[in-house]
Amino acid sequence: MKKWGTLSLTLLLAVGLLTACGQNKNGNDSAASGEANTGSTTKKTLTLGTSADFPPYEFHKVIDGKDSIVGFDINIAKDIAADMGAELEIKDLPFDSLLNELSSGRIDMVISGLSPTEERRKAVELSDIYYKAEQSVVVREADKDKFSTMDSLKGTKIGVQTGSIQEELAKGIEGAQLTSLGKISEIVLQLQSNRVDAAIIEGPVAKSFVKNVKGIVITDAKPEAEDDGYVVGIKKGNTELLDQVNKTLSRLNSEGKIDQYVTEASELAEK
Repeated sequence: MKKWGTLSLTLLLAVGLLTACGQNKNGNDSAASGEANTGSTTKKTLTLGTSADFPPYEFHKVIDGKDSIVGFDINIAKDIAADMGAELEIKDLPFDSLLNELSSGRIDMVISGLSPTEERRKAVELSDIYYKAEQSVVVREADKDKFSTMDSLKGTKIGVQTGSIQEELAKGIEGAQLTSLGKISEIVLQLQSNRVDAAIIEGPVAKSFVKNVKGIVITDAKPEAEDDGYVVGIKKGNTELLDQVNKTLSRLNSEGKIDQYVTEASELAEK
């Protein structure tokens, strides 16, 4: 009888514990579900892919002692996220990997001085154009007059960013030998060390580097790109995000915000 009594007591305690655990689990699940439904503690994330070596578009800057990614592309991304009620997450990636990361779904959009080429249009969704800029040829100061036309670049060594519209432009120069690198800063170092004769760089970016790096200048040579400006890249088929991006870009243009962002980012890059 004592053994049966002990066993009965043990079983009763076990059932009680299981019941209590089940109640706690159900209660916790209900609370979590409530938070998700009300949105009180959850907020969606919008992940931006960019190559942050492209001032004044996107670049690293120490602000209040902290390394930050800033630039007018970043300001645009922040506005897109705000209009969606989302938190913006920024991933600094090599330029030539951005579209692959986008297609794989590891990032939601690309804003990184992206030109609307036909090849890109086949691979991803492209937004309306938000900014247009000219291309520039950067050389060592002593070579400014030597390389003052596009014809003078024939047969020279030219530095360009991998996967960029500038790389395609350089391929069209007769006899040019290309050095394609992931970062603009690396291209400038190649120029400073005489490993390349010139670099083709997007206009505002070239101006930023020329102001901050001694011994390099922009020549009078004018590369002519076929693209019509810069766009936001979005994963193929994500028309909902594409529509939201275009709405934000339209608002920013109508309010004159993009020109304001360009000016502010250019000034910040020069500090």
